[in-house]
Order: sequence, then C-alpha cells, then structure tokens
Amino acid sequence: MKLSEIDTPAVLIDVDRTEANMQRFQAYADSHKLAVRPHIKTHKLPRFAKRQVELGAVGITCQKIGEAEVMADAGIKDIFLPYNIIGKAKLDRLIVLNNRVKLAVTADSEVTICGLAEAFTGTSKSLDVLVECDTGMGRCGVQTPDEAVELARLIAASDRLNFAGFMTFPKTGTVEETDAFLASAKDKAIAAGLDPRTISNGGSPDMWRAHEVTSATEHRPGTYIYMDRFQVSKGVGTWDDCALTVLATVVSRPTDDRAIVDAGSKALTSDTLGLDGFGRVVGYPEAVVTSLSEEHGAIDLTACKEKPQIGDRLRIIPNHCCVVSNLFDSVILISGDDVVEITPVAARGRVD
Repeated sequence: MKLSEIDTPAVLIDVDRTEANMQRFQAYADSHKLAVRPHIKTHKLPRFAKRQVELGAVGITCQKIGEAEVMADAGIKDIFLPYNIIGKAKLDRLIVLNNRVKLAVTADSEVTICGLAEAFTGTSKSLDVLVECDTGMGRCGVQTPDEAVELARLIAASDRLNFAGFMTFPKTGTVEETDAFLASAKDKAIAAGLDPRTISNGGSPDMWRAHEVTSATEHRPGTYIYMDRFQVSKGVGTWDDCALTVLATVVSRPTDDRAIVDAGSKALTSDTLGLDGFGRVVGYPEAVVTSLSEEHGAIDLTACKEKPQIGDRLRIIPNHCCVVSNLFDSVILISGDDVVEITPVAARGRVD
C-alpha cells in the first residue's frame, strides 16, 4: 500500500525518524551514564515500547494502571507508574500488576501512602514507592525536600512498602531548581539513614540538559520519540525530526485566503501550549491553522504564495503529539511514501 491510498484524516508515523529519535537520546543518556525510562503515553504502542527497551531503556513509564496493564500484557517487565493510586478498585488492580512485573509507583501524601500500605498488608510481594517532588511544575508533589524525607520515612516504616527514591516532573526551563531540590532531598534522606536508590527526572523539553540534574539516576522522556511543534519551538529537535503528522484533506476553500480540512479538534487536539495556532502545515510554512471545531480545521493562507486546492492532502505537525495518539484507533506506520503497517493504538483510551 502507498501513502496515496490512505483515507483521511489519519495519523502517520515515520518509522525512520522514530528510530533515529530513540537512538539519539539513548546514545546521549549512555554517554552520561544516565538510565532511560521512556514514557509510553506519547505512542501507546507495545511495538515502540519494546524497541525502546531493546535500545537500552531500563524499563518504561506509564501514566495510568490501564496503560501499564496493556504493556504488561505485551511482555514489558519493568514499569514505573508515577501517579497517586487512590481507591480500592485501583489498589486491587495494582496488587495484581505488581505480581506480574517489576513495578514502582509514586506518592505525595500520607493519605496515599497509608492507602498503599493498607492494601499491600499481607501480600506476598512488596511495592516500591517513590516520593513525588514538585520542583516547579505546580502539579503533584511535595513542596520541600524536608517534606519529601518525611514521606520517605513513612514509606520505609510501612511493612509491605519499600522506599525507592524520589521523582519529579519538572517545569520546562528549571534545570537548576530541579537539581537543587533533588540533591537536597537525596542528601537529607541519606542523612536520615534512607537509601534513595532511584532519583527519576523527566520531560522532553530539557532532555538534552538531563545530565545537569546531577543527582538524577534516570530520565523519562516521552515526546522525544515523535517530536512535535512545541518541542521544535523549544529547540529539542527540528522539523525533520518530527515523526508524527496528521494527514488531512482540503474539503473546502470558502475564500481565497481560507482552507478547511477534515481534521478538527478530534484529530489535531486543541492544545496550544502557548503557540500561535494549532499545528504546522508541512510544505506551507506560512499557513496558520487558526481554529478547530470538532471535524473542521481552518487554515489561514493569507501569507502563502502557493495555496492548496480542494482535494489536496496536507500533512500537519500537531502542537502536542501525545494527545493525538489517544484520538485514533490506529496509526499508519510509514517509510518514505510506503506504508509499513497499520497498527492499533493498544493503550488508547486506557486512562483508568
């Protein structure tokens, strides 16, 4: 099958670019003696998770139990789940998953830790737990190194829980702050007689500076495998590194300066991440994807010297590729203009 035979809208994944992206960061991490634990939320495909491990990743990261269950079913043996697991239903599933794979989770409160401890009392296998630290992102995480150590003590004192270290998902551009927080937490934990054997840092925007977080033992990049418009804006990669594009057809030209494509918010995602517009149109760099409704994408062609016509097919690099992966049942793997495989997005919708 050729690319011209694919109906739209569709997600195209360039396998050659994907492979190059994976190899490039693995080589960087290896050169700095930093473990790689990629986040599969970007691709949600066992195929790529396995390839990341083959290239040297120590394991993978999943955001939800549902994703982790899919990856365990596919044979992945080492999974980090950096999320507060709350409620009996999820804790029951966590126990089952922990018996299947090498598993670790995070916690940022006494409530979460006590819930884990109660659930795992009497189980045959203990659970590794890292303390999540807020180093500037303003999402989950304890606010100070002292709080981190306090929770580390609580984990270590729990019968079936193992204190495994510290974790953060940092705000972009805060490498120095992240390094200072984690180094302090590590030193205080060691002084308290604890062993923070894993210190897990993450994110793709600052991944080429990951070695500057000197106390980190591993890094969890996600978007790096595909890249997207936001990552290019941060200098992480170039347009030629972007492996994921949304293939769309021009279905209307209401005016000379406006094109409408069959890819709206259900195909491109409405995330802007501070950027102007909703994607970059390959081959038409002056075009601006100005608005999205559910099934329509409006493109401003005012600045374009040449303009696409009705029936033309466009490839659009989204602002945020991770969301796009969760919008389609399957993706089209391509090499050049050849279709390599049409594969289901195995972990799509597994946000439970």
